[in-house]
Amino acid sequence: MDDRKVSILTAVVDEYIVTGEPVGSKAVMKYVKASSATIRNEMAELEKQGYLEQPHTSAGRIPTYNGYRLYVDQLMDRNPLSKEEIDILDAMIPEDFTSEDEIIESASAALAEITKCATVVSNSAPRFSIISKVEVIPTGKRMYVILLITSSGSIKNKICRLQFDLTTEQLEFFSNFMAEHLEGIAIDDISDELLERLEEAMGTYMMTLSPLIAEIYSMSQEIGGKDVTMSGEKNLLTCKEFDQNEIITFLDNKKEIAKLLDESFSGLHVMFAPEADSFIINNSSLITSSYEKKGKTAGTLGLIGPMRLDYQKFIPYLEYFTNKITQLMSEDDDEEET
Repeated sequence: MDDRKVSILTAVVDEYIVTGEPVGSKAVMKYVKASSATIRNEMAELEKQGYLEQPHTSAGRIPTYNGYRLYVDQLMDRNPLSKEEIDILDAMIPEDFTSEDEIIESASAALAEITKCATVVSNSAPRFSIISKVEVIPTGKRMYVILLITSSGSIKNKICRLQFDLTTEQLEFFSNFMAEHLEGIAIDDISDELLERLEEAMGTYMMTLSPLIAEIYSMSQEIGGKDVTMSGEKNLLTCKEFDQNEIITFLDNKKEIAKLLDESFSGLHVMFAPEADSFIINNSSLITSSYEKKGKTAGTLGLIGPMRLDYQKFIPYLEYFTNKITQLMSEDDDEEET
């Protein structure tokens, strides 16, 4: 593709993103120094090559999926955020957060608000958390509530029914045993092997207390799993470029959303609907950027909207928010260590 075709394709995409209307040769003349006839011929060639399409015979042209892909990968400018934009974004995330979940939720909601799109978060940060406390609370005959608290602020509780009542001595032993062997352990380090070692270390208490250990293991797996949450769903439902039935089906299927985020779990990615069978919203795009904790990828923040997105503006927004999440979670780690 020669330079003029590149300039024309870029102009068509830029103009269509702004107006949402098919772009004619006269509109392109604002960007490209060429006659209207020359531009029409070049646009016809770009259509043959699969980068543009003409919705109606008398209309201008709009980008195809291939046109967007080439634009995002090679043609668009990546403009840095201005100080004014950074100040606006910073003001949308409170500094006085109480947990990492609050940081992530605030960033997700802020991104949805400023872009008028939907945002989705796949958060694996809890698996890096440390177990702060384990408690077993009697609630009735042979009924006990297990309380598991982590350093990230996650609190899990589960009711466990035993075949017998525990004595005060057994409860005290279990509390001391958890404080010695489990508190201070990372959620990500809790494994089948660790479970076996804990049961063996219990000695004569193993038969009575091993069901509690099994439940704690189950709870740790739940905390360590990916938690998919969304913000700005209303923005998808009110978008005229989408079929509402497709949106409802998509919003009801978080497993498919998690798969999409898994496919782009590191760095920045732009995915279009034709590229993923599970992405059932036609004419849509998904931009994702990962954030880190302790130098490891801890989750993904994604932006879902129509293919006609302002990629030049929204990609820097998304990257800024994921960098902000990484920064704030790192500061939280430093405070815990001191």
